[in-house]
Order: sequence, then C-alpha cells, then structure tokens
Amino acid sequence: MSSWRDRRISLLPLQRLSALKFFWPVAISAAVAVLTTLVALTVSYLFFPVTGIEVKGARMFPESEAWEALPEHASLLSLNTAALERQIQSNPWVKGAEVIKDWESGIVTVQVEERKAVLDGDFDGRRIVLAADGTKLPGLGGARLTRVRVDDEVQLQRISRVGNLLEENGVVVDSIDAINAGGVEATVEGRRILFSGEMGDEQARLLKSLMEEQPEATYFDLRSPERVVTAAEPPTEVGAEEVGTEPVTGPTGSDR
Repeated sequence: MSSWRDRRISLLPLQRLSALKFFWPVAISAAVAVLTTLVALTVSYLFFPVTGIEVKGARMFPESEAWEALPEHASLLSLNTAALERQIQSNPWVKGAEVIKDWESGIVTVQVEERKAVLDGDFDGRRIVLAADGTKLPGLGGARLTRVRVDDEVQLQRISRVGNLLEENGVVVDSIDAINAGGVEATVEGRRILFSGEMGDEQARLLKSLMEEQPEATYFDLRSPERVVTAAEPPTEVGAEEVGTEPVTGPTGSDR
C-alpha cells in the first residue's frame, strides 16, 4: 500500500509539469494577442485619431449627442461607422445617418436626414406628435401645426400607414390638418388631399404622377380605392357629409 502511495506522490510533479507545458503556450499566445491589440490601438490612435466631428443636415439632433456616441480614444482605423450610424439613428428625430471619415483632417462627418412633425394630436387627453412614418417625436421641432383631435388608436395607425406609404412613393407629407367624418385632411407638398381607410401603393404612385402632370390641381381625393379625384380647388367644406358620399370634382376636375 505504501509503495503505491509513494508512486502517486512521485508522479505529482510530473503531472504539474505536463499541465504547465500545456498551458504555458496558451498563456503566451493570449498575452501576445492582447499586446498586439494594444499596440495596434495605440498606433492607430497616434497616427489616425478622430480630431473632430461635424454634423450636417440637423436642426433637432444635437452635435453633443454625436460626440457621446463616439467611442473614447476613437481612431479612423478602428471606428465602426455602421455601429455609429445605428447609435445616431436611435434618436427619434433622425430618420437616416451616414458617417464619412476624412483621412486627411481626421474629422468625422455625420450627414443626418431628420424627421419632421406632421401631426400635433390631442389623443385621450394627452398630446402626441408624430412624424410621417408614425415615429413619436418629443416635440414639434419648430413646426407650426394645427392641433387635431384623434379619437382612437385606429386613426393613429391609419395616419401612420398612409403617411409612410406616401413618403415611400416620393410624396412629402407636410401636415395632418383635420380628422372628421369625411376622412383625414392633409397637406402634401403644399397641396391638399383627403383620404380615409387604407391606401395602396398603386394609388400613392398615381397621386405622385397626377401631382407632376397637373400642377394646377390643388386638391386630391383618395377616398375611393385605386382612384384619385383631382380638382383645381377644394370643396368649400371638406369632410361634410355630402362630400363624403359624392366624388369631388370641379370645373377643371378629372377622375383617374
């Protein structure tokens, strides 16, 4: 029994030596990797540092927030532009962002496309401000909008879907002006439209085409599926019951 115990005791140094031989190269490799990373970061920061940041196209998005999104000791070599763009786009005012590196000056330019408020709504006793794509905004951002009463969540969802669809098809929404029994009145590119219910891509594209073909038309009725009714002037009382049941036409009106 004692000889077996002595043999086990004598084998312990060999086992420890074997384990050390195994882990020593691993430890050296890890240390070399860490050292290489530190050297690379130091060199990239020393030779390609981010010397400044410039935000273009922004009114509501503060430049200070872009600085906060920038990693500490950032360099042009290690800067992840996609990650920085995502961080900036997390701000509700920012619809899109493009980060551009200037290798000569070290300045990072952030080109921002901002959302704008199109609906100043009074919903369930509280104020709600929406962009055309349905994003909730923290304020009007300087927009001068008429306060509109919103009766339910369905109306909000419908306005968001239509606004988003119009902008996807190249029609810029200026404002949501009224919601009543006749539908939703809005202003797009300085001209008035009236819609209710859902709208399809074909109808949105038709509206875009008619706006280009008929610059004299100032009013477009989109309440009928797959149709757009145009007129040189809007009816006297948009949204009245008779307007809600009859096609809107005028002396120079057309129906497509």
